[in-house]
Amino acid sequence: MTERVVLAYSGGLDTSVAIPYLAEKMNAEVVCVAVDLGQGGEDMEAIQKRAIDCGAAESVVVDAKEEFAADFCVPALQANALYMDRYPLVSSLSRPLIAKHLVTAAQQFGGTIVSHGCTGKGNDQVRFEAGLAALAPDLKVVAPARDFAWTRDKAIEYAEAKGLPIETSKKNPFSIDQNLWGRAVETGFLEDIWNGPTEEVYSYTADPSQPREPDEVVLTFEAGVPVKIDGRSLTPYEIIDELNKRAGAQGVGRIDMVEDRLVGIKSREVYEAPGAIALINAHMELENVTVERDLARFKRGVDQRWSELVYDGLWFSPLKDALDALIRQAQKHVSGDVRMTLHAGKATVTGRRSEESLYDFSLATYDTGDTFDQSLAKGFVQLFSLPAKIAAARDARKG
Repeated sequence: MTERVVLAYSGGLDTSVAIPYLAEKMNAEVVCVAVDLGQGGEDMEAIQKRAIDCGAAESVVVDAKEEFAADFCVPALQANALYMDRYPLVSSLSRPLIAKHLVTAAQQFGGTIVSHGCTGKGNDQVRFEAGLAALAPDLKVVAPARDFAWTRDKAIEYAEAKGLPIETSKKNPFSIDQNLWGRAVETGFLEDIWNGPTEEVYSYTADPSQPREPDEVVLTFEAGVPVKIDGRSLTPYEIIDELNKRAGAQGVGRIDMVEDRLVGIKSREVYEAPGAIALINAHMELENVTVERDLARFKRGVDQRWSELVYDGLWFSPLKDALDALIRQAQKHVSGDVRMTLHAGKATVTGRRSEESLYDFSLATYDTGDTFDQSLAKGFVQLFSLPAKIAAARDARKG
């Protein structure tokens, strides 16, 4: 019986070349799985057909836009997930979902091997394979670019020799990954970290320095889930999609950073995540209003660890499951409205209101009507600072 390889297919050079190469190398039929994650700008029907034209035995397109938004982007939002306090996990979030659909396709089409187009330098090989190991440990994994030392030059030469119906020029110097949550750009002249990104790098965002009228938006959350824009009830996918357009038009969400990759090297990455950054800013501020102080302090550490786990490819892991439970509990009262101004590359919170608010005007005000009993403060300060005072006295005695 001929083996079947289930390939995570993007429609680009590397995965298109992988179809005939895997068929020859492994004497197998190739089943291509393309997953629509709301990336836009790509004709999924054309990608499906291209896989067949390149020699695939089966070609499947999965519409996972709503699933990605609700089950992956929303948990990231509730965790205020920013790797190294800046990167909103654009690629990291998509890989476990793609892995899930690869396993489903393997079960449907009798696949025994799963393949992806990642190199040995990147994080995505870990994300795919850690997910596959958790979901279907019996499946074998092959990564042609990594396991058979493919280079871009070799891939172009192979594609031309096979007459594959794909663009093989070097006009686009960048490696790009994009989905609903954002867009990641690397390689090309960006590998020199002194070079500034030019406008051609960007697609999701307009130049924030250009003059334009600001855009005011009101976001409504229920238990940490975005449910409305300007009073209109929408799905998480629809909300993120609209904010990508509105915040993107204002240049919100551009990030240029050198990050610590899981494999141990530093990498220069340029990201665009207008909807993600706007939503995270709003959600953080609503948490400031509705989450009790000690829980909020503890959750900030949980958020950071959650981000690191997902970045490192451990979406399906016991620790992440445990952190998910704490984050869900912390979202219990995170309901209300946040008003933001989108303008000049920033998403600025200008108002917040919530029936779950812990903000008490009468306690916070310095004007008439203040109910805070300041006479209690002197003794509180003395007791609160007592351990430091005692330690300082000890140190003074010791010289």
